[in-house]
This record gives sequence, structure tokens and C-alpha cells, in this order.
Amino acid sequence: MIKSFNKVSKINGKLILPGDKSISHRSVMFSALAEGKSVIYNCLHSEDILSTIKAFRQLGCEISLEPDKIIVTGRGINGLRKSNTELYLGNSGTTTRLIAGILTAQKFPSVLSGDDSLSSRPMKRIIDPLTEMGANIESTNGLLPLKISPVESLKAIEYKLPIASAQIKSCLLLAGLFNPEKTIIIENKKSRNHTELMLNLTIEEEGGFRKIYSSSENYPKASEYIVPSDISTAAFFIILTLLSENSTLELPNVSLNESRTGILDILKKMGGKIEMKNVKIINGEKRGDLVVHSSKLVNVEIPAEMIPNIIDEIPILSIAGIYAEGNFNIRNASELRYKESDRIKSVCQNLELLGIGITEYNDGFSLSGMPVKKKVTFNSFHDHRIAMSFSILSLLLDQGGEIDNFDCVNISNPDFINQLKQILS
Repeated sequence: MIKSFNKVSKINGKLILPGDKSISHRSVMFSALAEGKSVIYNCLHSEDILSTIKAFRQLGCEISLEPDKIIVTGRGINGLRKSNTELYLGNSGTTTRLIAGILTAQKFPSVLSGDDSLSSRPMKRIIDPLTEMGANIESTNGLLPLKISPVESLKAIEYKLPIASAQIKSCLLLAGLFNPEKTIIIENKKSRNHTELMLNLTIEEEGGFRKIYSSSENYPKASEYIVPSDISTAAFFIILTLLSENSTLELPNVSLNESRTGILDILKKMGGKIEMKNVKIINGEKRGDLVVHSSKLVNVEIPAEMIPNIIDEIPILSIAGIYAEGNFNIRNASELRYKESDRIKSVCQNLELLGIGITEYNDGFSLSGMPVKKKVTFNSFHDHRIAMSFSILSLLLDQGGEIDNFDCVNISNPDFINQLKQILS
């Protein structure tokens, strides 16, 4: 499907966005593991989350999707059941890596598979430490499908993360829930911390390292979850508003988790007028209302330590970088090459269509110059964040633009077009 966009004159209004994808995944998983009934409000209903829901239904959990909430009847610590078929996880890397940690501790075999994109993403990064814990996992070249066989028990380990990754970290912390001894995960660069907060894990910080402890005493209990709106989704609308003249947008109840707000910090340093109001903490997660105003932006240096915090927002941040004064430069972001697409190459190839000066590096890219005035068709590369980023760019171009294979936005935000219609004028 090709989707066309015309230049927008201004942005105005109030936009209530769907629930945070990372927190929605974990809310469903933790509810499924707990004994008894949990209720999740404002859970995201995207293809990735539906992959998580489908998988736990196959594992014996009763999950009811109602208009305003999801009700999950969890199975308890040894209650999951063998699926009659392989667990097909679509495009969801989060589902795959986190559920792998859970399934290695079960007393039945499982097979994890996914679509072509997910099947090309590296899984050795979880296979190796899980094997160190005693797990029995078979794969070909460290890729899906993964065949997980039961073992007598998993060992508690101390493991230093080789890269900053919330998915690897969470996979091992979830495997650690099935052992009374403490598994210790060590990171020297902070990644998303939703798992730690939602499970109330012990964290020690010393000498630039974080030690995170997980054991059966942290096993989830039935609860009520209220999911804040997704800041990664909000980023598209924030940047569109900043770059549109005479525009103001209010975004209520957005996640302000410190491991996710790097995008706001950078945009503010660039000169973005972004206010935070009504800040509070629910389920251990900080949230609040954002008010965004049109702004003149200036590109700034983005330090290496901030990259894990903004890794998903780099494609849309690059759009802001085009219109900001000075050159946009992003480095230390090689992890972008292992997302739903090679996002470094995806961004560079699309921007080349507009005659923007681009230098591509192994770990990032630099941009200079303004787009030439012509209408082009951008390639989504079947990557939801690339599709939405270049939709925003198309709304800013005088000639507008088109996105090929636009349907992939359903992976994270199936209501993206309706959200735009609410605020475009």
C-alpha cells in the first residue's frame, strides 16, 4: 500500500495516544505469569502486542480484550502449558527475546518463530547467556526459529551485558525469576528500565555500573496496570509540531520514564519548546502531560551515553535535524542496523532521494543541506518507525510525499493516520 501525504499548514489540538509498547508487552507478560486475575488499562493494541497476547494464550492463559481494558488470568509460577503449535511471534523482537527467558525455565519444549524480518535479527545475544544459565536452545546461526528444550533447572549467574539492550537484560532477568538464588545483570550504559521498575527489582549503582538482581522472590503477583502513552509514538507528533509554524499540541499522560526521555532532553537542547505538566508516578512509572509549541531548532552534539535512551527515536530525530540550523550528526548507534530494518541505511537511502548531503558511517550518519523541491516515494523497508518518520517528513515538504508499504505502521501504531487527522489543519 502506498500512502500519500500533503504539506500541512499547522498543528493544533489535544491528542491522546495509545499505551506505551514496552510497558504493554511487560504488563501482559507479568500478568500471564502471576497467579490469578490482572487488569491492564490503556494497553496498546498493535500487531506486536497482539503477538505477545497470542503467545500466552497458546501457553494456557485466558486473556480477554475489552473496549477499555484487558483482563488476564495468569497461570502462576509453574502453570504455563505446552503450546500445541510453534509460537509464531510475527515481527516482535521484544516478545521473542523476553518470552525466550521465560520458556527456558519451563518443563515443556517450545519453538519460537517469526516473519522474515524477525528471522534475520540476531538471537545469539540471548542464546549465549541463557545457555550459561543452563538452558537448552537450538538454532541455526543464532537466528530464528529457536527450539527450547526443558532442563532440570536454571542456574543463577552474574552477567555483564556486552551492549546496552533492554531486551537482553529483561530476557535474563525474567529467566532469573525461576530460581531462589539471585541472578545479577550488570550494565555500564543504562537501557530502558521498565522490567526493573515493574518488578521492583533491587538495583545497585557503583563506579559507573548498575547491578540488577532477580530471583523468585520477585516473581510477579496479580495486579492492576495503568499504561501511560508511548513517548516513542509521541516523538513523531512532537517533532511535527516543533517544525510546523504557529502550532501547539497537548499530549496527556505520556511516559516520562528517565530511560526514555532522552528525546525530550535533546529536543529541548535544540531549542524545542516543550513543557511538562501534572507529573506523577503510577506502577513505578513516571508520566505527565506534554505541551509542545513551534520552535526554531539548532543541531547539537549527541553524546554516546545518550544513544541507548533514544535508539528508537533516531529516525524521527533525523527529520528534526534536517530542518534545524547546522549539520545533524549521529554516531555510536550501530545497534540501529539490527532493528526491523537496517535503520542507518534506510534513513540514508530515503534522504538521498531528496538530494540531502549524507555521509554514512558503520555506527551512524551525518546530514547537511535542505531537501530539493520534488515529490518522491519513500521506502518504508517494512519498518514501522521508518514509515512514520518519512510520513512526518512528507507533511513538511512543499510537494508532500508518498510512503511505500505503509501498512507496516500497524506493528506499533495502527491508528497513526486517525491521530494525524485529529491535529492537522
